[in-house]
Amino acid sequence: MKTKNYVRFKNDKPRPACGIFAVHDHPSASLLTYYGLHALQHRGQEASGIVTSEYREEKKRRYFNIVKGMGLVTDVFKEPEILSSTLKGRMAIGHNRYSTTGSANNDKNIQPLIVNYRDGNLGVAHNGNLTNFRIIRKRLQDEGTIFQTTSDTELFLHLIARSRQKEQIDQIKEAINTVEGAFSLLIMTDTLLIAARDVHGFRPLALGEKDGSYIVASETCAFDIIDAKYIRDVEPGEILIIDKRADSKQQLTSYRINKQVEESHHCIFEYIYFSRPDSFIFGESVDKVRRKLGKSLAQESPVAPDKDEKTIVISVPDSSNTAALGFVTESIKQGINTKLELGLIRNHYVGRTFIQPEQGQREMKVKTKFNTVKGVLKGKKVVVVDDSIVRGTTSKQLVKLLKEAGPKEIHFRITSPPIVNSCYYGMDFPNREDLIAVKCDQDIEKIRKELGVDSIQYLSTKKMLSSVPNGEKKGYCTACFGGKYPEPIENVTDKNDLEA
Repeated sequence: MKTKNYVRFKNDKPRPACGIFAVHDHPSASLLTYYGLHALQHRGQEASGIVTSEYREEKKRRYFNIVKGMGLVTDVFKEPEILSSTLKGRMAIGHNRYSTTGSANNDKNIQPLIVNYRDGNLGVAHNGNLTNFRIIRKRLQDEGTIFQTTSDTELFLHLIARSRQKEQIDQIKEAINTVEGAFSLLIMTDTLLIAARDVHGFRPLALGEKDGSYIVASETCAFDIIDAKYIRDVEPGEILIIDKRADSKQQLTSYRINKQVEESHHCIFEYIYFSRPDSFIFGESVDKVRRKLGKSLAQESPVAPDKDEKTIVISVPDSSNTAALGFVTESIKQGINTKLELGLIRNHYVGRTFIQPEQGQREMKVKTKFNTVKGVLKGKKVVVVDDSIVRGTTSKQLVKLLKEAGPKEIHFRITSPPIVNSCYYGMDFPNREDLIAVKCDQDIEKIRKELGVDSIQYLSTKKMLSSVPNGEKKGYCTACFGGKYPEPIENVTDKNDLEA
């Protein structure tokens, strides 16, 4: 019997690298980490893992306990005894994975990664992409190192283990100073928790506190779920050591990475799309920034209704919900008769969708995720507010779906500029030639015809930067919009080119 070919299609959106979470010296470390990862599920849905450090009195030594697997947090840790009996210990680090370097299907790439070496146990969890990954990997392989994964994260373990520094913290500092690129990093030893961030601060990383114990997470929404208090961000270029003093109180020691830059280069897409709106990242509320992006879009590209009618504004849920609110607020302020409506309903229980090629492929993919509220859209001039368009394939099918509801006109408004470059710092963008803006020669009219809408307008780079905190002071990475790459990159085009 002939086997049918099933294809898994990628979402036509940029995807973040991962979500990381850690707890230092708390009796419920694994449980807190579980809930923290649950809050960070949007940052990675391929795999999840937790490792704890446990002191066993009968052995008079520390052990690392680890559970990880493919799937969502609730899939991997569905058995209650995993948290209560297996993942014992007062310190833990956790990771939600979305692959940007290394195969998504290789379970050896699931983090945290752990190793036992001459100075004890080590565990590592990483969000971002190292840009000198292949150079260092080849050097280590030439020196006899055997790699177990295809993930750039494994470099940290080998660099620490091979270091000739006598003190463990010096080994860790040396390893961090060797790598380049984007990393928000957690390292756990038998007794220490280390949080570090690259000098550009590409990806977010926050420090919190609960019951006298320190917590570290990619976003502050992970603090809210466990009632932890936000303290501050781990600073760009900072190596933060969390330790326990002789009097059992926790202490923080901060070091600086040797290489320093004049200004940060936060990933602006964290505000536009990645982070949850209820988080604070880079020192500002994501919700507040997205509302401002929506307002700026309405200032640049308003859509006036026909006489005696209202312009109906809808979002593409969920990431553009807040921006749509801002767009409507500003439109009304300008005297434009505008109304926010729920024109698209999202199915949150899609999960992985496998579709037979002859069944309509991307069209069915969109229909499993969205449905229209036809009574809201029929006969109306509709403005669709979205955060970004990457390949354009899903957007085309979305337009087709909307047209079935019978609107008078469809106008796309995007709260970011056209994406024209790939990302090498932890976002999963397609190759440059697959981007719709590149295929259409960055011609707005060509993009409009390709999508089949009545008009399309993107937010300008200047207006986008004026909408984010300190954006006009060049504190953000805008390479994907045609700006400069702030960190040198290796000459590679395929994130998985290490695969056999």
